[in-house]
Amino acid sequence: MLLVMIDRTTARDEILGLLRRHRIVGLIGARQVGKTTLARQVASRHRGPSTSFDLENPVDLARLEDPMLALEPLRGLVILDEIQHRPDLFPVLRVLADRHRPGTRFLILGSASPDLLRQGAETLAGRIFYYRLGGLAMDEVTQRQRAQLWIRGGFPRSLLARSNQESLEWRRGFIETFLQRDLSAFGLRLSPVAMRRFWTMLAHYHAQLWNSSELARAFGVAHTTVRGYLDALTETFMVRQLQPFHENLRKRQVKAPKIYLTDPGILHALLGVAGREELERHPKIGASWEGFALESVIRHVAENDADCYFWATHGGAELDLLILKGGRRVGFEFKRASAPRLTPSMRTAMADLGLAELTVVYPGTETYVLAPRIRVAPLDSVVGVE
Repeated sequence: MLLVMIDRTTARDEILGLLRRHRIVGLIGARQVGKTTLARQVASRHRGPSTSFDLENPVDLARLEDPMLALEPLRGLVILDEIQHRPDLFPVLRVLADRHRPGTRFLILGSASPDLLRQGAETLAGRIFYYRLGGLAMDEVTQRQRAQLWIRGGFPRSLLARSNQESLEWRRGFIETFLQRDLSAFGLRLSPVAMRRFWTMLAHYHAQLWNSSELARAFGVAHTTVRGYLDALTETFMVRQLQPFHENLRKRQVKAPKIYLTDPGILHALLGVAGREELERHPKIGASWEGFALESVIRHVAENDADCYFWATHGGAELDLLILKGGRRVGFEFKRASAPRLTPSMRTAMADLGLAELTVVYPGTETYVLAPRIRVAPLDSVVGVE
């Protein structure tokens, strides 16, 4: 597979800034999303020496047999890749971070959420800042690559493959490796066969409300079991649980999260979709585009994932995405249509939620106004890649 390195300048510079302000920075994200490559780019721009440890490499593991002895003398930038394999390093990092060593910084890379790395979260509380790295985004690739991003997803090896078939083969291999090896490496004792069935079933629920009872019945297990499967995929960055926003309104509001597979390429692989022509004929095409656009907007607009919600009432009013930013509430609707129109639901969301503005995001090219503070805009312009 021909793979061209992409310089993720924005992410690199943000991490360099964090390293100037924090003794320990955690770079977290899904497996194969580009964390190691980005860490190398950070090291190349960081002033002073740098030392890297790959915790999947037996040689580096041997070097860390006595972690205090190995790490204590180091100066400059110290990179520890795949930290989830050595949770016993967290107490050592706490001790080293508390010592006065000007200029010494630790960049730890992990393929699981801070909640899954609980020991690290507890041991390094107040000493670490986490930066989440997603797949390649629209503003990180060329215009030609951007046309493939929705189909192949943001994993570098998938997006940069020489053909759709080669890309699909990589994604299928990634899924198998994730199920057979990675889940157990995270300490999750789950059946790979059962998890694959669940993940495939979840792909058909993409962009829908979570219903544990319905999925449990379809899967033939207890609802607590499917909830555990969902949390495992969420904490390894394969799934986004978009939480509902609640307001003290005289309306019954939806309280279940909305489920999205975070990478459209993985979604399409699980659905058996190889290319655009097949996707155009697939019943999940609208949901697929909604998820792709939603992830793109969150990465460009939101300051934190915790500031992102959806909103819906049992009366039918809904808003695909609500972002709290700078004391303002901004709303987004995602419509895969040639000319979206104003709907009663949009007016209700504006009034009930007190939105500063509402943007209807679509795959077209023109921007136009539907009503005061409500506009239609192309996805490209919303994420700044016109």
